[in-house]
Amino acid sequence: MKPQVIHLSREAPAKPALGETCNGCGMCCATEPCPIGMVISRRRSGACVALEWAEAEQRYHCGLLKKAAASGPSAQRLIARWIGAGKGCDASLEWQAATASPDASLPLPD
Repeated sequence: MKPQVIHLSREAPAKPALGETCNGCGMCCATEPCPIGMVISRRRSGACVALEWAEAEQRYHCGLLKKAAASGPSAQRLIARWIGAGKGCDASLEWQAATASPDASLPLPD
């Protein structure tokens, strides 16, 4: 499988092990949208458009779930079921943090 580069906040928590409780690392949704995310993102790969960074909490959230909460408990339960909320980490991804190398810097214009 070809490596994929995804961009997440440096403050995001590290990805939990498969099956552990979701901690909002954002890796799953930054890699590919879930089925409902595919509908709203209009794509099958790449980051889901509903992925939102919560600065105060230093974690990612599903924007669909957040908006559904404002619509009432029935809508929130439905979206939670569609995205698999509360089921634990289902992203069997291997990850490696990016490292900056001296060659990676760009020359400044004169």
